[in-house]
Amino acid sequence: MSKLIEELKKEHGVIASTLDKIRELKVTSKEGQKKLIDAKAGLLAHLEKEDKQLYPTLKSAAEKDANLKRMLDMFAQDMNGISQAALAFFENYTKGGSGIEFAKDFGRLFATLKQRISKEEGIIYKKFDEL
Repeated sequence: MSKLIEELKKEHGVIASTLDKIRELKVTSKEGQKKLIDAKAGLLAHLEKEDKQLYPTLKSAAEKDANLKRMLDMFAQDMNGISQAALAFFENYTKGGSGIEFAKDFGRLFATLKQRISKEEGIIYKKFDEL
């Protein structure tokens, strides 16, 4: 496994752990709000790292591999939706929120991010290491 993939997987773990902590603390607490800001910063930094270090290599390889290009296009489209939902969530709850609405929105975001992490690690990261 490449060093980059190891780093990205560790970041996935930190993001998931931070989200778990938010669930425990509740977003209405000052600590919960701080963790929410931390989660947003961590997620944005992680996405930037992928954009700068992971995807250029994959996109270059996709120029000669139509299947890889289709896969990357599908992942990019999926990520656009996830990014918009995540940013809207962070915008809505950075200053707190109500219990039931937050719980529903948080559950949706958490499940979406966990699914995306699983897909990235099982498909995209594996493909990167093959290159």
